[in-house]
Amino acid sequence: MLIVSILAFFVAIFLMASISVTVAWMAFLKNAAEESDAARRDQEAGDEDSPLFRSQRLSTLNFWDSVLARFDFIELLKERIAQADLDWSVGRVTAGMLLSGTIALAVLLKFLAGWAALLGALLIASIPYGYILHRRQKRFRKFAENFPDVLDSLSRALRAGYPLSASMEMISAETLPPVSTEMRKTSAEANLGMGWPQALEDLGRRVPLLEVNLFIAAVQLHSRTGGKLSEVLSGLAENMREGISLQGEVRSMAAHGKLTGIILTVLPIGIAIMMLIVSPGYMQTLFNHPYGKNLITAAVVCLVLAQLIIRKIVDIKV
Repeated sequence: MLIVSILAFFVAIFLMASISVTVAWMAFLKNAAEESDAARRDQEAGDEDSPLFRSQRLSTLNFWDSVLARFDFIELLKERIAQADLDWSVGRVTAGMLLSGTIALAVLLKFLAGWAALLGALLIASIPYGYILHRRQKRFRKFAENFPDVLDSLSRALRAGYPLSASMEMISAETLPPVSTEMRKTSAEANLGMGWPQALEDLGRRVPLLEVNLFIAAVQLHSRTGGKLSEVLSGLAENMREGISLQGEVRSMAAHGKLTGIILTVLPIGIAIMMLIVSPGYMQTLFNHPYGKNLITAAVVCLVLAQLIIRKIVDIKV
């Protein structure tokens, strides 16, 4: 037992040292690549410095950039990062996922069976992607809450005689992010020669919400057939407020179930940690028993499944 502990200690030290050296080497290569990119951009002329014409690299490391470019799902990850409004590169996210998964696998192999440790490492490696999805959902929720007020302002500007382009620029300067950021991008794309149809389609791709798609459809229909766009936008804003109010009521009703699920999931883990502190020998019996790892694995799987089932029950679609 002592030899195993010593070997585990040296393996952990070796892994930490390897990861530190790898991170330091990647940081050095990143700084070198940024300096070379800056020097190349300084030599380029005029419009090539504009972010509208610059090709965004997946990673500042040439090797990692060429590896990531071979996978199709990387574009989806890049789109999710942009929708979450995070200043992260795809290479940084994927490297963080690999490092966290490797460390988790080395730690979980001491407590769980091999397949369970691999599954747990995959779950831990997906935490950065889960955080991106959480930030993306939070940003979209904030966008949907502020969008009706923006439509009202846009409707009043159109009713006062402003054209659509001037109205978009005005509300982008007066509203708060993230609505102002997206409206400013749309107005800039349309004014730079892309045209309003393509600029609105890009807005729908950046913010794939039903409210935004309804706004885009109303503007495109008005450009073809004419009519009073200000009245249409006012009606859309009123309907969106009613939908947001209903969603708020549903979320408040489901909050109790979500809190119950979190408590029931955290409670067994807290009891196990308390027993390790109060009576370590009592828990060592579980760790040293031949079926101990299988029992721990089964308990973790049951907790994860229970949390997923509870969240599925309380996730009410409006």
